[in-house]
Amino acid sequence: MATVGLSSRRSSPDTGTSAATAAPSRPIPWVAPLLYLAVLLSGLTAAAHNGSLATARTATFVAGLLLLLLLERTPLSPPRSAALLGARLVLIVAVAALDDSGLSRALLVLVPFTAYFVFGRTAALALAGGCVAAVLALYTLDDPSWYADPAYVSDLLMLLIGLVLALSMAAVAIGEQQGRARLEEYAARIADLSATDERNRLARDIHDSLGHHLTAVAVQLEKAAAFRGHDPDAADQAVADARHSAGRALEDVRTSVRALRDDRAAPLALPTALADLVRQLDDGRVEVSLRIDGEPYAGHGPATAVLTTLYRAAQEALTNVRRHADARQVSVVLTFGADSARLVVADDGRGFRPGAVTGFGLLGIQERTRLVGGTVEVDSAPGSGTRITVEVPRTGPEPAV
Repeated sequence: MATVGLSSRRSSPDTGTSAATAAPSRPIPWVAPLLYLAVLLSGLTAAAHNGSLATARTATFVAGLLLLLLLERTPLSPPRSAALLGARLVLIVAVAALDDSGLSRALLVLVPFTAYFVFGRTAALALAGGCVAAVLALYTLDDPSWYADPAYVSDLLMLLIGLVLALSMAAVAIGEQQGRARLEEYAARIADLSATDERNRLARDIHDSLGHHLTAVAVQLEKAAAFRGHDPDAADQAVADARHSAGRALEDVRTSVRALRDDRAAPLALPTALADLVRQLDDGRVEVSLRIDGEPYAGHGPATAVLTTLYRAAQEALTNVRRHADARQVSVVLTFGADSARLVVADDGRGFRPGAVTGFGLLGIQERTRLVGGTVEVDSAPGSGTRITVEVPRTGPEPAV
């Protein structure tokens, strides 16, 4: 007898994060306006101290800062990002030339800061190096021995510190934005997985519950039609059994609806439920025996999930016997142990090759049992009957089975 136990991601070269999860980065909106305000106040204070507050030079200085602020509000997109950054650099140089306080040179840090968000780390570092080189060139043109002047050296060191802080802030901001995007993606995946799990659970319930009862109704109605002419009493009993199965199907539907609205499922009286299943199958053509050893588990929580899993497994196994096995004898043995419970359903029917079965029944048994940490074994071969063994631990996860 045969026995069976039942996309690549591209990394970003600049940030090292997955291109599939990286969100479009955008500069921190409050950094540039705050820096512009500080430069404006410093420049106006210096102009007032020099007596040049009402001059065209100061007005041009203010207009340049306002234009820079407008450019900051212009969204950056790849086709025009380089041009906008270039325009900002030119305006910053012009504003710095008009600023009596000298603080406007600090605006240079905004160029690599913004470039970090648009072009990535490499381009930002290159622009930062270009800004330092440009400042050194201006210092050299203004005073070839600038390195001996503490004021020049101090300004250069402040620029370097500003660039380091700006680039660090950009890196942290991009990491935070991408981290948030990844969390949103993971949340969406979890929602999809939860929806898939719920669909699978509903599919198992429909297959195991309604499928079983509708099969019973169909068999009983066929029996009623076959016996109508020569055994009216047997036909009437078959119709009554079909009506009973239809009522059980309706009851199961109501139970499922209540379970969807309330997670607190009532404990299952498994011995009684199994006896009812056996009674439905034992119609005179199939002899069914039921034996229960040990004390059934009681209570809510994991015990309920275990009992439901065992019941659904027995229900599906007996439904398969009714549909496919053409068996004469079926035995159902349920054993409750201290640590686990075992269900064995065996028949002397036609059997099958387990690997060749593609239906949903055995798959549903396997899925349910796996969710509570159990195992399923199917022993069968053509002409040799079938034996299904389901073993589940007494305690474990509490899935929606």
